[in-house]
Amino acid sequence: MPKTFGFISTRFAGTDGVSLESAKWAEVLWDDRHTSHWYSGLSDRAPGVSMCVPEAHFGHPEISWMNERLWGRTRRTPHVSRRVRDLAEYLKGTLYEFVDRFGVDVLIPENALTIPMNIPLGIALTEFLNETGMPAIAHHHDFYWERTRYSVTAASDYLDLAFPPRTPHLAHTVINAAAQQQLSLRKGVGSLLIPNVFDFEKEAPPPDAYSADVRTEIGLAEDDLFILQPTRIVPRKGIEHAIKLVSRLKDRRAKLVISHDAGDEGYEYKRMLEDLARDEAVDLVFIGDRISEVRQYDVHGRKLYTLWDLYPHADLVTYPSTYEGFGNALLEAFYFRKPVVINRYAIFVEDIEPKGFKLAVLDGFVTAEVVAMVRRLLEVPAYRDEVCDHNFRVAKRYYSYSVLRRSLRTLITNLTGWSPKSK
Repeated sequence: MPKTFGFISTRFAGTDGVSLESAKWAEVLWDDRHTSHWYSGLSDRAPGVSMCVPEAHFGHPEISWMNERLWGRTRRTPHVSRRVRDLAEYLKGTLYEFVDRFGVDVLIPENALTIPMNIPLGIALTEFLNETGMPAIAHHHDFYWERTRYSVTAASDYLDLAFPPRTPHLAHTVINAAAQQQLSLRKGVGSLLIPNVFDFEKEAPPPDAYSADVRTEIGLAEDDLFILQPTRIVPRKGIEHAIKLVSRLKDRRAKLVISHDAGDEGYEYKRMLEDLARDEAVDLVFIGDRISEVRQYDVHGRKLYTLWDLYPHADLVTYPSTYEGFGNALLEAFYFRKPVVINRYAIFVEDIEPKGFKLAVLDGFVTAEVVAMVRRLLEVPAYRDEVCDHNFRVAKRYYSYSVLRRSLRTLITNLTGWSPKSK
C-alpha cells in the first residue's frame, strides 16, 4: 500500500529552497499515491495536513537565546545545556504526537538534521529515530561546515550527535557532489545525490491578464531591455558583476531589475550597489516591494507579482553568484526559456556545467567575449531561441521530476520494501 510521509523542518513557508523543494518532493510522491504531512515551527501548509510547533522554528525566542550562547564561543554553561535538553525532550514528544496523529510511515527531515539552526529539534529527531527505528530520508540542503558562522561553537557534541546522525534506517540525500563527498569524509555516511528539480515535463505558463502589465508597472518603457536579477540582495549573489555587464553593453535601453529586497543581512551591500550603478551609469530598478509569494494587492492598491510573473517578460537573466548550494533561479530561467549570464560558482562548475548548457559564463569578471555573447542573445532572436531551447532540453533530461521520481522510488524500496509495481 502507498505510504504516509511526514516532512520535518523548522519552516515550511515562503520561497526558500527547503520549502520549495519539499513541496516538489510531496508532489512527486503523490504520483505513486503517497500522502504527505508537515511538521514545522512556521507553516503555510494546509492546517488539516500539518502540525505547527512554534518552538521548532529557528526564530523562536528560546532558540534565539540558545543560539546566542552556542555560537561564536567555545564554552557553554550548565544552564544552557539543561535548557537544550529540556526543549529537545519537549519537541521529541511533539514528534510522537505528529506521527500518531497522521499515521506517518516514513519521516523526511528537511535540513533539520543538516544545518543547526535549531539544535533541540535535531537532537529530538535523532532520539526519536533511535527510539522508534522508523525509516527516514534526510534531505540535506546545506551543512554547518559550509557556513562560517558555525565554525566557532560550544555545541560540537550536538553537531557530532545530530547534524547529521549516524542512525540505522536513515537514508541521506544531498543536492550536490561536494556535499556528498564531505558527508562521506566527515561522517562516514553514504548518500544519494538528488539535485534540485523542476517540472520540465510541463510548458511554462504564458503571461495572463493579471501579469500582462508587469513592464509598465515596474517602470520600464516598451523598448527597454528587461535584464532580471531574480535574487535577494546579499553579497554572495555577486550583483556587482551584473552591474558591470550592463555598463559594458553601453545600451541606454538596458535596465537591471532586482526582484527581491536585502533581507536580514543588512543594507550596506545594497548601498554599495547603488553607488556602483551610479558610477557606471546603470539604471538599477529595485522592485522588492512589488514582489510577493502570491498575487495580491498592497495597501496602496498596487498589484503585487510573483517571481513567475516576471520571467516571461525578461529579455535576459543574470545569475552571477559567488556561492550557491545548487541554484533554483537557474532552473527557473531554463524553464521559462530565457538566456542566462552566470558566474562559475563551485557547485555550478562541478555539477551543472558538465551537463552541456549554453550560457554566457563569467569566471569572476566580465570579459569582452561575455559582453559580445550577451549582445548576440539580445539582438539575434533566432540565436536566442536556439540557445534557450537547447538549455530547456538539457535541463529536462537532468533536472526534471522524472529524475526525482526514480530516486525516491529507489530510496523507498530500499527502506520499506514497497515498490510501485506491487500496487
